[in-house]
Amino acid sequence: MKSSERPCLVYADSQGNIFDWPEWEMAGNSGGEPQRLVSGEWMPLPPGSELFVLPGRLPVGYDPRQRQFAVMDHDPNQRGQIVQAVAAFVAPAHTQIYTAAYRSLPHRPLLPLFAYTALGWYRGEFVVSAVRVDPNERQDSRHFDQDRIDRNAQRRMAAQRGNRLVQHLGRCALSYGCPAARNYFLDRWEAPLPASPVCNSRCLGCISLQERSDLCATQDRITFVPSPQEIADVAVPHLSRAPGAVVSFGQGCEGEPLLQAATLEQAIRLMRTATSRGTIHCNTNGSLPQAIEKLRGAGLDSIRVSINSFRPDYYNAYYRPHGYRLDDLRRSIQAIKADGGYASINYLVMPGLTDEEAELAALSSFIADTGVDLIQMRNLNIDPEWYLQSIGYQPKGPKLGMLVLMERLRRVFPHLRFGYFNPCLEPEARSTETQPLRHRSKPRKPRRKRKP
Repeated sequence: MKSSERPCLVYADSQGNIFDWPEWEMAGNSGGEPQRLVSGEWMPLPPGSELFVLPGRLPVGYDPRQRQFAVMDHDPNQRGQIVQAVAAFVAPAHTQIYTAAYRSLPHRPLLPLFAYTALGWYRGEFVVSAVRVDPNERQDSRHFDQDRIDRNAQRRMAAQRGNRLVQHLGRCALSYGCPAARNYFLDRWEAPLPASPVCNSRCLGCISLQERSDLCATQDRITFVPSPQEIADVAVPHLSRAPGAVVSFGQGCEGEPLLQAATLEQAIRLMRTATSRGTIHCNTNGSLPQAIEKLRGAGLDSIRVSINSFRPDYYNAYYRPHGYRLDDLRRSIQAIKADGGYASINYLVMPGLTDEEAELAALSSFIADTGVDLIQMRNLNIDPEWYLQSIGYQPKGPKLGMLVLMERLRRVFPHLRFGYFNPCLEPEARSTETQPLRHRSKPRKPRRKRKP
């Protein structure tokens, strides 16, 4: 494949203005090593994505004349001016194939809790090294009318002043732009039910509670446990009337929902007394299999278990679990599958680690033991370099590539689905979830974007 047929490098100047440099190819990063892209490993920047300038990090590209990767250490258009690497935070439903390629300078700041996908320029538009893994459009930016969200949220918050959960979701929608909370106030698809202010993991990349002074949580954690009635008052109307209705415990603004299993059990029974419609779901770290059994008995339909790696050393180093082990995740999925429930993996992927042969072997063993139905390919929101250092990552064997990883799994496990969202399990909803996308719009070229 000729260099002219590949995307070219982009970089930012000291003011955050973004430029392309056609002399070099765009590069990606896999487990700390730069990579050339091949056909199929990039796509147009999805609408709703954001661009970030990465301070203290120099862009890395591929120089086809020298036939080697190279570091851009000054602005080729402005001699003596500094340059900075640029990355994309891709819109929901997309999984990164490579992270951004750069060389870090000493004393660079820690990057905030976002995912940093490789970004380039190709035939007049930005491209990213990513793939759309879920055709469902429930969080596509074009579906959100912010004026309508504002009106509905304010109206509902005023009408239910005594419901603390409604007030919390209003802040999530209006202050943080949470897609699930916004969809709740638009009466459609998946609605969040955060319920737990505490957790039995201490994740390095927790987005609601951080111990480090140089790393901010991206949202506030819920400070109370809503009552079963407060939860039901949010969930029942949504289950009763929303298209593709899902209500889900376990959100980014809370800890571990299974620690509130008694409250959740009562809430689920209230929901199912009122309506049989829709899907009741729980996002969880999978630490308490016995709690899963009780919630399934009350009417829980599905779970999604979060994991960064199926190798214990990497799992423990990231999650830092308290009072449970990786094997408990396996037993939690087995518990809900044994009673006819639906199980997903929330796979927090990091190119280079996720697509190693050793990781594939561990993942394949887990799938064979549990019969998991769906893998949600979610980008891990964390500084990639810090993450790999913190978990003690040591490259082991060849890297397959993210696309090859998924194809290998499809061949071995024909039943297995890949996606991004928690599915509504009602037959009429499930039949539309793999339909082709109806719309693609080209993103505009921004001149300046924010530093993280």
